[in-house]
Amino acid sequence: MEFLININITWPSDMASEEIERISQKERHLAAQLAESGHLVRMWRVPGRRENWGLWRAADATEIHDVISRLPVWPYMQVKVISLAEHPVDPRRAEAASQASRREA
Repeated sequence: MEFLININITWPSDMASEEIERISQKERHLAAQLAESGHLVRMWRVPGRRENWGLWRAADATEIHDVISRLPVWPYMQVKVISLAEHPVDPRRAEAASQASRREA
């Protein structure tokens, strides 16, 4: 399954900048691992904010919750998760079907 996930990070005002940097480094390291494993597919930042949108993959909603809640910034995140389903007019879906039919020919 694919999920469109919005993450908004709010750091505590009294958190030391060194702690924020330590957590951020751990976050980047885990994000690279999640990308390698196929869970994190794409990521976009929202300019001027501590917010991002990402395209994520997991077997189901329970797995994506487990993946997201392991993130080091989890305690400071507000998360919106939108499950995605295929659309019949998706250009990539049509392209994949066209390629499959050419291989069969």
